[in-house]
Amino acid sequence: MKQLSLREIASLVSGRVAPEHEGVEIHGPAALQEAGQGDLAFFGSAKYLPALRATEATAVLVPHGFSEKIQAVCIWVDDPAASFAKLLERFAPKPVEHPPGVHPAAVVHQTAHLDPSVSVGPGAVIEAGARVGARTVIAALVYVGQDVEIGDDCLLLPRSVVMERCVLGKRVILQPGAVIGSEGFGYEFKEGKHVKIPQTGIVQLDDDVEIGANTTIDRARFGRTWVQEGTKIDNLVQVAHNVRIGQGGILCSQVGVSGSTRVGNFVTLAGQAGIVGHLDIGDRVVVAAQSGVNRSVPAGEIVGGGPARPIKEYRENCAQISRLPKLYDRVRRLEAIRKSEAPAADS
Repeated sequence: MKQLSLREIASLVSGRVAPEHEGVEIHGPAALQEAGQGDLAFFGSAKYLPALRATEATAVLVPHGFSEKIQAVCIWVDDPAASFAKLLERFAPKPVEHPPGVHPAAVVHQTAHLDPSVSVGPGAVIEAGARVGARTVIAALVYVGQDVEIGDDCLLLPRSVVMERCVLGKRVILQPGAVIGSEGFGYEFKEGKHVKIPQTGIVQLDDDVEIGANTTIDRARFGRTWVQEGTKIDNLVQVAHNVRIGQGGILCSQVGVSGSTRVGNFVTLAGQAGIVGHLDIGDRVVVAAQSGVNRSVPAGEIVGGGPARPIKEYRENCAQISRLPKLYDRVRRLEAIRKSEAPAADS
């Protein structure tokens, strides 16, 4: 197990620790609430002050100016959260290695082209005409369809699937179970039954895109479903056919984006948000968790609720709804008073 002294830790994050504590050793990182002897934690928000006071961590990263006396040793830094993230890399276990070469239990079509530095795990299947770039890892049980193009330094983890003709840029990551290029959900109702509409397009993932576990991105009916550079998509997300998602976006777990919607650059869709089809979501829009968006949203707007509305209006409505029980009780009391004061009916 790796160990670092507080002197070494302070040096790594340009922090400061009291001289008498420099020799104390740390063997790993932990959360404030879970830390014990030998652990390092961080304090990044005032709401965690009770946890900081109660923590059993040996040392805690705190912001410059923090002066409260606590049981743990303080290491003063500019940004505790960022410093903690940097230290995680030093304590992390050695990365899993993927040596170049094709495992004997993999199936690679003779017309597929793999850079010599590619690693292909057991049970992986790479179909005819596929092209895989330098240093890319195709892990166990991955499926790569016909004529797929995969760029350099990609990581396709077990049971991920890339269907025929789809295109992945450089440094794309597919977490386990991700499906790229499944058929779009398109039907026409004819003669009393649903008739399948052919989905002949592709999915394109640009450089530095990451797709979460068991997320599905449907191929386009024609043209492409397109996720642009640097966008990160969480687990259990559904992106429908012909959707376009701009650069630098964040789509959290269980988001659903319906067909042909255009999502701008640096958009955040929080967990379980749903977007109706054929909408335009502007750049830097934020959609709150569990919101239902049924209209286009201008750039820079923050929306929430179902149907989604500007966040200020949504919060006001939530506050008003929370007061309804009290209002109901008040009306009921007033009705009782009115009835008690009403003149008796003529006998």
